[in-house]
Amino acid sequence: MPEPATDRFHIHAAARLTVAGQPVALRSSATPCPPGPVPVRDIAPLPLADALHALVGCLASGAPFCLSSTPAGLHEQAGIFHTATSGSTGAPKRIRRSHASWITSFRETARRWDVTPDDRLAVLGGLDQSLSLYALVEGLHLGVAVDVLTGLRPDRQAAALDGVTLLYATPTQVGQIVQAARPLPALRHVSVGGGAFGAIQRAALTRLAPNASVEVFYGAAETSFATLSDATTPEGSVGRPYPGVDLRVDAAGLVWLRSPYLFDGYAVGQSNSIQVVDGWVTVGETGHLDAAGNLFLTGRADRMFTVADRNLHPETIEAVLTAQPGVTHTAILPLTDPKRGAVPVGFYAGDAAPEVLMAACRAALGPGLAPRWLRPLPDWPLLPGGKTDLHALARLVEGGA
Repeated sequence: MPEPATDRFHIHAAARLTVAGQPVALRSSATPCPPGPVPVRDIAPLPLADALHALVGCLASGAPFCLSSTPAGLHEQAGIFHTATSGSTGAPKRIRRSHASWITSFRETARRWDVTPDDRLAVLGGLDQSLSLYALVEGLHLGVAVDVLTGLRPDRQAAALDGVTLLYATPTQVGQIVQAARPLPALRHVSVGGGAFGAIQRAALTRLAPNASVEVFYGAAETSFATLSDATTPEGSVGRPYPGVDLRVDAAGLVWLRSPYLFDGYAVGQSNSIQVVDGWVTVGETGHLDAAGNLFLTGRADRMFTVADRNLHPETIEAVLTAQPGVTHTAILPLTDPKRGAVPVGFYAGDAAPEVLMAACRAALGPGLAPRWLRPLPDWPLLPGGKTDLHALARLVEGGA
């Protein structure tokens, strides 16, 4: 659908916004943001309805904003905003972005998904989660009906998805929707990101939403979209470059990318994994590209550890485990060993038997790389963004869990 040529967020005349079914006014009396640095509006501490009203005002005026639960008292120019992230470490960071870095991908979404004013898009997570904020702002910018379902129980969220046509979700959110087992025939596009999403999960979602194309994106808060995969992507690959993205892998195996979607640095905090060189960015992931341009990730360089003088990426074992029926989450960590330096151990969530999972690992990887032990964990530790809290699991390993 047509939109004004602008490098600032706007609220499309056709946009509609509801919170748990209640309409939210989208016309704001906010005056345009003046030139020069002005205070960043910290929105997340507000109740949801108030936060949405404040966000609408910032979108209308161009004023800088941040959906962060930790006010920082910062100043920015109009057309700049912050997203909050903790990655998998739990250390809070604020990522600085221009409106244009997201608007470019909004236009790509409108083209790929053929977005019209008849579409409805649902927001499932908290607004301090980058994916939820992205979905909300994209929907308002493109002029669709946006249903904010933040804070509802998973079964109520699933019920509220009746009639929704477009959806962004994390693998955890998809799992909750699938567990509710409500048919979703109106869904026509689902974009999944924020973690591993295997064939079993895809098949379960397809059974509930048979008319939906399901794509999985790989990326980071700092890079936004990097690759897209779909049902035709080779097993084990995270897909080919998202439109507008250039990818390369250096001699050390680090994955680098450049695109119009990149962040503008950190406003609060830093990451030792991020490197920026001549417009190219790496978030510390390693991998390789095949001849067709499909990216296969080995793992994160900062998670690799050595077992008997052999480098091991825990993601290799995690991929085997998440492919097994009855496993919803898994994590492999190093346990100090006097003979081998370290050995892999792991936790998982789900109803699979540990001996079955251990046998699958030995069959796929051999006894040398199979975990020493695997233990079910009913209360899986998650960070606010929905990712596994690896630090919490590491403390369990160190405590002899």
